[in-house]
Amino acid sequence: MGPITLFDKSFIQSLSLDESVWFDHFFLTNVCPLFYVETLADLDKSGLKGRSPEEEVRIIADKFPEMNSGPCAHHVDLCIANLQGFDVPMTGQIPLAHARLVMHEGRPSAFSEESPVAQAFSRWQAGNYLEVEHLFARAWRDALVDLDLDNRRDLFEAIGIDTETCRTLEDARNLAASVISSDEAPLNCLNYGFTGLGVPATEQAKILSRWESLGNPKIQDFARYAAFMLSVELFFDIALETGLISPNPPANRIDIAYLFYLPFCMVFTSSDRLHRRTAPLFLRHNQEFIWGPDLKVSLSEINLFFSLYPDSEKEKGLNRLAPFPPTSVDTLVSELWDRHLPSWRDGPKPDPTVPKQVPTDIISKVDQIQQAQPIKPDPDTFRTEDIESITIKRVVRRRKGTWYQIPKDIT
Repeated sequence: MGPITLFDKSFIQSLSLDESVWFDHFFLTNVCPLFYVETLADLDKSGLKGRSPEEEVRIIADKFPEMNSGPCAHHVDLCIANLQGFDVPMTGQIPLAHARLVMHEGRPSAFSEESPVAQAFSRWQAGNYLEVEHLFARAWRDALVDLDLDNRRDLFEAIGIDTETCRTLEDARNLAASVISSDEAPLNCLNYGFTGLGVPATEQAKILSRWESLGNPKIQDFARYAAFMLSVELFFDIALETGLISPNPPANRIDIAYLFYLPFCMVFTSSDRLHRRTAPLFLRHNQEFIWGPDLKVSLSEINLFFSLYPDSEKEKGLNRLAPFPPTSVDTLVSELWDRHLPSWRDGPKPDPTVPKQVPTDIISKVDQIQQAQPIKPDPDTFRTEDIESITIKRVVRRRKGTWYQIPKDIT
Protein backbone atom coordinates (compact mmCIF):
# COMPACT_ATOMS: atom_id res chain seq x y z
CA MET A 1 0.00 0.00 0.00
CA GLY A 2 1.29 3.42 -0.92
CA PRO A 3 0.27 7.05 -0.33
CA ILE A 4 -3.31 7.61 0.80
CA THR A 5 -5.00 8.90 -2.34
CA LEU A 6 -8.39 10.45 -2.96
CA PHE A 7 -9.76 10.05 -6.49
CA ASP A 8 -12.88 10.93 -8.43
CA LYS A 9 -14.91 9.14 -11.08
CA SER A 10 -13.27 11.03 -13.94
CA PHE A 11 -9.90 9.51 -13.06
CA ILE A 12 -11.09 5.92 -12.64
CA GLN A 13 -13.11 6.20 -15.84
CA SER A 14 -9.97 7.21 -17.76
CA LEU A 15 -8.01 4.09 -16.75
CA SER A 16 -7.83 0.77 -18.51
CA LEU A 17 -8.70 -2.24 -16.37
CA ASP A 18 -5.02 -3.20 -15.99
CA GLU A 19 -4.05 0.38 -15.09
CA SER A 20 -6.74 0.35 -12.40
CA VAL A 21 -5.13 -2.77 -10.90
CA TRP A 22 -1.82 -0.94 -10.48
CA PHE A 23 -3.53 2.13 -9.06
CA ASP A 24 -5.21 -0.08 -6.47
CA HIS A 25 -1.94 -1.88 -5.73
CA PHE A 26 0.41 1.10 -5.32
CA PHE A 27 -1.97 3.46 -3.50
CA LEU A 28 -4.18 3.22 -0.42
CA THR A 29 -7.29 4.74 -1.90
CA ASN A 30 -9.91 6.82 -0.14
CA VAL A 31 -13.26 5.77 -1.62
CA CYS A 32 -15.49 8.68 -0.72
CA PRO A 33 -19.28 8.38 -1.03
CA LEU A 34 -19.35 10.92 -3.86
CA PHE A 35 -17.65 8.40 -6.15
CA TYR A 36 -20.54 6.01 -5.53
CA VAL A 37 -23.11 8.76 -6.11
CA GLU A 38 -21.44 9.95 -9.32
CA THR A 39 -21.25 6.41 -10.65
CA LEU A 40 -24.83 5.70 -9.65
CA ALA A 41 -25.97 8.84 -11.47
CA ASP A 42 -24.78 7.29 -14.73
CA LEU A 43 -27.72 4.87 -14.51
CA ASP A 44 -29.94 7.77 -15.53
CA LYS A 45 -27.75 8.94 -18.43
CA SER A 46 -27.10 7.64 -21.90
CA GLY A 47 -24.10 5.33 -22.17
CA LEU A 48 -21.02 6.12 -24.24
CA LYS A 49 -20.22 4.58 -27.63
CA GLY A 50 -23.64 2.95 -27.89
CA ARG A 51 -23.43 1.22 -24.51
CA SER A 52 -26.38 1.10 -22.14
CA PRO A 53 -26.20 3.02 -18.84
CA GLU A 54 -25.96 -0.31 -17.01
CA GLU A 55 -22.99 -1.36 -19.17
CA GLU A 56 -21.29 1.99 -18.51
CA VAL A 57 -21.66 1.58 -14.74
CA ARG A 58 -20.41 -2.02 -14.88
CA ILE A 59 -17.24 -0.85 -16.67
CA ILE A 60 -16.56 1.68 -13.90
CA ALA A 61 -17.40 -0.89 -11.21
CA ASP A 62 -14.86 -3.29 -12.74
CA LYS A 63 -12.16 -0.72 -12.05
CA PHE A 64 -13.26 -0.13 -8.45
CA PRO A 65 -10.24 -0.42 -6.10
CA GLU A 66 -10.96 -3.53 -4.06
CA MET A 67 -7.59 -4.56 -2.57
CA ASN A 68 -6.21 -1.48 -0.84
CA SER A 69 -9.11 0.89 -0.33
CA GLY A 70 -10.85 2.42 2.64
CA PRO A 71 -14.55 3.40 2.49
CA CYS A 72 -14.68 6.93 3.86
CA ALA A 73 -17.49 8.13 6.09
CA HIS A 74 -19.88 10.66 4.56
CA HIS A 75 -18.83 14.28 5.02
CA VAL A 76 -22.17 15.30 6.56
CA ASP A 77 -21.92 12.54 9.18
CA LEU A 78 -18.36 13.62 9.98
CA CYS A 79 -19.41 17.25 10.19
CA ILE A 80 -22.26 16.50 12.61
CA ALA A 81 -20.04 14.30 14.77
CA ASN A 82 -17.43 17.05 14.89
CA LEU A 83 -20.02 19.66 15.86
CA GLN A 84 -21.17 17.28 18.60
CA GLY A 85 -17.65 17.16 20.05
CA PHE A 86 -16.01 14.16 18.38
CA ASP A 87 -12.52 14.66 17.05
CA VAL A 88 -12.11 14.29 13.27
CA PRO A 89 -8.39 13.93 12.46
CA MET A 90 -7.29 16.02 9.48
CA THR A 91 -3.77 14.71 8.91
CA GLY A 92 -4.39 12.25 6.09
CA GLN A 93 -5.94 9.12 7.61
CA ILE A 94 -9.28 7.83 6.31
CA PRO A 95 -12.25 7.95 8.73
CA LEU A 96 -13.85 4.62 7.90
CA ALA A 97 -17.53 4.27 7.13
CA HIS A 98 -19.54 1.46 8.73
CA ALA A 99 -16.80 0.68 11.22
CA ARG A 100 -17.66 -0.33 14.76
CA LEU A 101 -15.39 0.21 17.73
CA VAL A 102 -14.80 -2.86 19.91
CA MET A 103 -12.60 -3.77 22.86
CA HIS A 104 -10.07 -6.55 22.18
CA GLU A 105 -7.60 -7.67 24.85
CA GLY A 106 -8.10 -4.43 26.75
CA ARG A 107 -7.46 -2.15 23.74
CA PRO A 108 -9.92 -0.53 21.35
CA SER A 109 -9.97 -1.91 17.82
CA ALA A 110 -12.08 -1.05 14.79
CA PHE A 111 -13.86 -3.58 12.60
CA SER A 112 -15.38 -2.54 9.27
CA GLU A 113 -17.77 -4.86 7.50
CA GLU A 114 -17.81 -4.78 3.73
CA SER A 115 -19.43 -1.41 3.12
CA PRO A 116 -22.69 -1.02 1.19
CA VAL A 117 -20.67 0.86 -1.43
CA ALA A 118 -18.29 -2.07 -1.92
CA GLN A 119 -21.22 -4.50 -1.97
CA ALA A 120 -22.94 -2.40 -4.63
CA PHE A 121 -19.86 -2.28 -6.84
CA SER A 122 -19.48 -6.06 -6.51
CA ARG A 123 -23.06 -6.50 -7.68
CA TRP A 124 -22.64 -3.99 -10.50
CA GLN A 125 -19.60 -5.88 -11.78
CA ALA A 126 -22.01 -8.75 -12.43
CA GLY A 127 -24.59 -6.42 -13.99
CA ASN A 128 -26.94 -6.74 -11.00
CA TYR A 129 -28.81 -3.52 -10.22
CA LEU A 130 -31.58 -3.02 -7.71
CA GLU A 131 -34.63 -0.98 -8.61
CA VAL A 132 -33.93 1.35 -5.70
CA GLU A 133 -30.63 2.26 -7.33
CA HIS A 134 -32.36 3.31 -10.54
CA LEU A 135 -34.76 5.45 -8.50
CA PHE A 136 -31.91 6.93 -6.49
CA ALA A 137 -30.01 7.72 -9.68
CA ARG A 138 -32.93 9.72 -11.07
CA ALA A 139 -33.45 11.57 -7.79
CA TRP A 140 -29.77 12.44 -7.66
CA ARG A 141 -29.79 13.79 -11.22
CA ASP A 142 -32.79 15.98 -10.34
CA ALA A 143 -31.07 17.22 -7.20
CA LEU A 144 -28.03 18.31 -9.19
CA VAL A 145 -30.20 20.50 -11.39
CA ASP A 146 -32.04 21.97 -8.40
CA LEU A 147 -29.26 24.31 -7.27
CA ASP A 148 -31.05 26.90 -5.12
CA LEU A 149 -28.88 30.01 -4.91
CA ASP A 150 -31.60 32.66 -4.52
CA ASN A 151 -30.96 33.40 -0.84
CA ARG A 152 -27.17 33.60 -1.07
CA ARG A 153 -26.98 37.41 -0.89
CA ASP A 154 -29.09 37.48 2.30
CA LEU A 155 -26.81 34.88 3.89
CA PHE A 156 -23.73 36.85 2.83
CA GLU A 157 -25.13 39.99 4.43
CA ALA A 158 -25.88 38.13 7.67
CA ILE A 159 -22.26 37.02 8.10
CA GLY A 160 -20.68 40.20 6.69
CA ILE A 161 -19.36 39.04 3.30
CA ASP A 162 -18.56 41.75 0.72
CA THR A 163 -17.56 40.26 -2.63
CA GLU A 164 -16.77 43.57 -4.38
CA THR A 165 -12.99 43.13 -4.23
CA CYS A 166 -13.03 39.41 -5.07
CA ARG A 167 -11.26 38.95 -8.42
CA THR A 168 -9.62 35.50 -8.29
CA LEU A 169 -10.26 32.09 -6.79
CA GLU A 170 -7.48 32.84 -4.31
CA ASP A 171 -9.41 35.96 -3.26
CA ALA A 172 -12.53 33.85 -2.76
CA ARG A 173 -10.62 31.34 -0.64
CA ASN A 174 -9.04 34.08 1.47
CA LEU A 175 -12.36 35.86 1.96
CA ALA A 176 -14.00 32.64 3.16
CA ALA A 177 -11.11 31.95 5.55
CA SER A 178 -11.26 35.48 6.99
CA VAL A 179 -14.98 35.16 7.72
CA ILE A 180 -14.53 31.88 9.58
CA SER A 181 -11.60 33.19 11.64
CA SER A 182 -13.35 36.46 12.52
CA ASP A 183 -14.71 37.18 16.00
CA GLU A 184 -17.74 38.90 14.47
CA ALA A 185 -21.12 37.17 14.17
CA PRO A 186 -20.02 33.60 15.00
CA LEU A 187 -23.67 32.57 15.49
CA ASN A 188 -24.59 33.74 11.99
CA CYS A 189 -21.58 31.86 10.66
CA LEU A 190 -22.69 28.70 12.46
CA ASN A 191 -26.23 29.06 11.11
CA TYR A 192 -24.83 29.53 7.61
CA GLY A 193 -22.99 26.27 8.15
CA PHE A 194 -26.17 24.51 9.21
CA THR A 195 -27.79 25.56 5.92
CA GLY A 196 -24.86 24.95 3.59
CA LEU A 197 -23.53 21.75 5.14
CA GLY A 198 -26.84 19.94 5.44
CA VAL A 199 -27.04 19.66 9.23
CA PRO A 200 -30.52 18.29 10.12
CA ALA A 201 -32.78 20.58 12.12
CA THR A 202 -33.09 17.86 14.79
CA GLU A 203 -29.36 18.21 15.57
CA GLN A 204 -29.03 21.98 15.39
CA ALA A 205 -30.48 22.75 18.85
CA LYS A 206 -28.12 20.28 20.57
CA ILE A 207 -25.12 21.71 18.72
CA LEU A 208 -26.09 25.29 19.57
CA SER A 209 -26.47 24.32 23.23
CA ARG A 210 -22.96 22.84 23.25
CA TRP A 211 -21.59 25.92 21.48
CA GLU A 212 -23.15 28.24 24.05
CA SER A 213 -21.87 26.11 26.95
CA LEU A 214 -18.32 26.60 25.62
CA GLY A 215 -18.65 30.39 25.55
CA ASN A 216 -19.73 30.99 21.94
CA PRO A 217 -16.33 30.30 20.33
CA LYS A 218 -15.41 30.85 16.67
CA ILE A 219 -16.40 27.85 14.58
CA GLN A 220 -12.77 26.99 13.79
CA ASP A 221 -12.14 26.64 17.54
CA PHE A 222 -15.43 24.85 18.12
CA ALA A 223 -15.26 22.19 15.38
CA ARG A 224 -12.18 22.18 13.17
CA TYR A 225 -13.39 19.84 10.43
CA ALA A 226 -16.79 21.53 10.25
CA ALA A 227 -14.94 24.83 9.87
CA PHE A 228 -12.91 23.37 6.99
CA MET A 229 -16.10 22.21 5.29
CA LEU A 230 -17.65 25.63 5.79
CA SER A 231 -14.61 27.31 4.27
CA VAL A 232 -15.06 25.18 1.13
CA GLU A 233 -18.81 25.87 1.03
CA LEU A 234 -18.32 29.62 1.50
CA PHE A 235 -15.57 29.66 -1.12
CA PHE A 236 -17.86 27.95 -3.62
CA ASP A 237 -20.77 30.30 -2.92
CA ILE A 238 -18.50 33.35 -3.25
CA ALA A 239 -17.02 32.01 -6.48
CA LEU A 240 -20.54 31.46 -7.87
CA GLU A 241 -21.67 34.93 -6.82
CA THR A 242 -18.68 36.58 -8.49
CA GLY A 243 -18.76 34.45 -11.63
CA LEU A 244 -15.41 32.79 -10.92
CA ILE A 245 -17.19 29.43 -11.09
CA SER A 246 -20.23 28.86 -13.27
CA PRO A 247 -23.40 27.31 -11.84
CA ASN A 248 -23.61 25.48 -15.18
CA PRO A 249 -23.02 22.62 -15.39
CA PRO A 250 -24.84 21.96 -12.10
CA ALA A 251 -22.45 19.04 -11.51
CA ASN A 252 -19.96 21.67 -10.30
CA ARG A 253 -21.71 21.38 -6.94
CA ILE A 254 -20.82 17.71 -6.54
CA ASP A 255 -17.32 18.27 -7.94
CA ILE A 256 -16.62 20.88 -5.27
CA ALA A 257 -17.91 18.51 -2.58
CA TYR A 258 -14.90 16.26 -3.24
CA LEU A 259 -12.85 18.96 -1.54
CA PHE A 260 -14.60 18.11 1.75
CA TYR A 261 -12.50 14.90 1.73
CA LEU A 262 -9.09 16.54 1.20
CA PRO A 263 -8.14 16.28 4.91
CA PHE A 264 -8.27 12.50 4.54
CA CYS A 265 -5.55 11.94 1.96
CA MET A 266 -1.97 12.66 0.97
CA VAL A 267 -2.69 12.93 -2.75
CA PHE A 268 -5.78 13.92 -4.70
CA THR A 269 -5.93 12.82 -8.33
CA SER A 270 -8.61 13.87 -10.79
CA SER A 271 -9.11 14.52 -14.48
CA ASP A 272 -11.64 17.24 -13.73
CA ARG A 273 -10.63 20.82 -14.65
CA LEU A 274 -12.57 22.37 -11.77
CA HIS A 275 -10.64 20.19 -9.33
CA ARG A 276 -7.40 21.24 -11.00
CA ARG A 277 -8.29 24.91 -10.41
CA THR A 278 -9.65 24.64 -6.88
CA ALA A 279 -8.20 21.68 -4.95
CA PRO A 280 -4.67 23.15 -4.55
CA LEU A 281 -6.20 26.10 -2.67
CA PHE A 282 -7.23 23.82 0.21
CA LEU A 283 -4.33 21.38 0.47
CA ARG A 284 -1.95 21.15 3.41
CA HIS A 285 1.75 21.81 2.76
CA ASN A 286 2.42 18.05 2.67
CA GLN A 287 -0.35 17.22 0.20
CA GLU A 288 -0.48 17.53 -3.57
CA PHE A 289 -2.90 17.47 -6.47
CA ILE A 290 -1.96 15.19 -9.37
CA TRP A 291 -3.52 15.72 -12.77
CA GLY A 292 -5.25 12.46 -13.71
CA PRO A 293 -3.83 12.08 -17.24
CA ASP A 294 -0.29 12.33 -15.84
CA LEU A 295 -0.89 9.53 -13.34
CA LYS A 296 -2.58 7.42 -16.01
CA VAL A 297 0.59 7.61 -18.15
CA SER A 298 2.70 6.48 -15.20
CA LEU A 299 0.39 3.54 -14.46
CA SER A 300 0.54 2.54 -18.12
CA GLU A 301 4.35 2.55 -17.97
CA ILE A 302 4.31 0.34 -14.89
CA ASN A 303 1.85 -2.05 -16.52
CA LEU A 304 4.18 -2.41 -19.50
CA PHE A 305 7.23 -2.84 -17.24
CA PHE A 306 5.79 -5.77 -15.29
CA SER A 307 4.13 -7.33 -18.33
CA LEU A 308 7.63 -8.40 -19.43
CA TYR A 309 8.00 -10.67 -16.40
CA PRO A 310 7.51 -14.43 -16.88
CA ASP A 311 4.12 -15.98 -16.09
CA SER A 312 5.68 -17.97 -13.24
CA GLU A 313 6.42 -14.68 -11.44
CA LYS A 314 3.07 -13.08 -12.25
CA GLU A 315 1.22 -16.07 -10.77
CA LYS A 316 2.73 -15.31 -7.34
CA GLY A 317 0.47 -12.27 -7.02
CA LEU A 318 1.13 -8.56 -6.98
CA ASN A 319 2.58 -8.38 -3.46
CA ARG A 320 5.33 -10.81 -4.46
CA LEU A 321 5.78 -9.58 -8.02
CA ALA A 322 5.83 -5.87 -7.18
CA PRO A 323 5.94 -5.04 -3.48
CA PHE A 324 7.22 -1.57 -4.42
CA PRO A 325 7.21 0.58 -7.55
CA PRO A 326 10.03 -0.28 -9.96
CA THR A 327 13.34 1.27 -8.95
CA SER A 328 15.14 0.74 -12.25
CA VAL A 329 12.98 3.30 -14.07
CA ASP A 330 11.69 6.71 -13.00
CA THR A 331 7.91 7.03 -12.82
CA LEU A 332 5.48 9.50 -11.31
CA VAL A 333 4.29 6.70 -9.03
CA SER A 334 7.78 6.19 -7.56
CA GLU A 335 8.15 9.98 -7.20
CA LEU A 336 4.92 10.11 -5.18
CA TRP A 337 6.19 7.29 -2.98
CA ASP A 338 9.45 9.23 -2.49
CA ARG A 339 7.61 12.38 -1.45
CA HIS A 340 5.00 10.80 0.83
CA LEU A 341 6.65 7.55 2.01
CA PRO A 342 10.34 8.52 1.82
CA SER A 343 11.69 5.48 3.69
CA TRP A 344 10.33 2.89 1.25
CA ARG A 345 13.59 2.47 -0.70
CA ASP A 346 15.55 1.67 2.47
CA GLY A 347 12.89 -0.39 4.23
CA PRO A 348 12.97 -4.14 4.89
CA LYS A 349 12.63 -6.34 1.86
CA PRO A 350 9.57 -8.64 1.69
CA ASP A 351 9.82 -12.32 2.55
CA PRO A 352 10.30 -14.17 -0.77
CA THR A 353 8.23 -17.15 0.39
CA VAL A 354 4.52 -17.16 -0.39
CA PRO A 355 2.33 -18.91 2.22
CA LYS A 356 -0.17 -21.38 0.83
CA GLN A 357 -2.64 -20.58 3.61
CA VAL A 358 -3.43 -17.62 5.84
CA PRO A 359 -1.81 -18.23 9.29
CA THR A 360 -4.32 -19.56 11.82
CA ASP A 361 -3.32 -17.03 14.50
CA ILE A 362 -4.29 -14.16 12.20
CA ILE A 363 -7.62 -15.81 11.39
CA SER A 364 -8.28 -16.34 15.10
CA LYS A 365 -7.54 -12.70 15.97
CA VAL A 366 -9.77 -11.39 13.19
CA ASP A 367 -12.60 -13.67 14.36
CA GLN A 368 -12.24 -12.43 17.94
CA ILE A 369 -12.37 -8.79 16.85
CA GLN A 370 -15.36 -9.42 14.60
CA GLN A 371 -17.31 -11.09 17.43
CA ALA A 372 -16.35 -8.59 20.15
CA GLN A 373 -19.10 -6.40 21.59
CA PRO A 374 -19.13 -2.80 20.31
CA ILE A 375 -18.27 0.02 22.69
CA LYS A 376 -19.50 3.61 22.69
CA PRO A 377 -16.63 6.10 23.05
CA ASP A 378 -16.77 9.26 25.14
CA PRO A 379 -16.23 12.23 22.77
CA ASP A 380 -14.41 14.17 25.50
CA THR A 381 -11.74 11.54 26.15
CA PHE A 382 -11.51 9.21 23.14
CA ARG A 383 -8.97 9.85 20.40
CA THR A 384 -8.52 7.89 17.21
CA GLU A 385 -4.83 7.31 17.94
CA ASP A 386 -5.96 5.04 20.80
CA ILE A 387 -7.15 2.44 18.27
CA GLU A 388 -4.75 -0.52 18.24
CA SER A 389 -5.89 -2.19 15.00
CA ILE A 390 -8.28 -1.74 12.10
CA THR A 391 -9.79 -4.72 10.29
CA ILE A 392 -11.62 -4.24 6.99
CA LYS A 393 -13.73 -7.04 5.55
CA ARG A 394 -13.83 -7.17 1.76
CA VAL A 395 -14.38 -9.40 -1.26
CA VAL A 396 -11.45 -9.49 -3.68
CA ARG A 397 -11.20 -11.12 -7.08
CA ARG A 398 -8.21 -13.42 -7.40
CA ARG A 399 -7.56 -12.21 -10.94
CA LYS A 400 -8.45 -8.80 -12.33
CA GLY A 401 -7.65 -8.01 -15.92
CA THR A 402 -4.42 -9.80 -16.77
CA TRP A 403 -3.06 -9.72 -13.20
CA TYR A 404 -3.26 -12.03 -10.20
CA GLN A 405 -4.08 -9.73 -7.28
CA ILE A 406 -3.43 -12.63 -4.89
CA PRO A 407 -1.32 -15.74 -5.59
CA LYS A 408 -2.83 -18.18 -8.06
CA ASP A 409 -2.49 -21.17 -5.72
CA ILE A 410 -3.23 -19.62 -2.30
CA THR A 411 -6.25 -20.98 -0.39
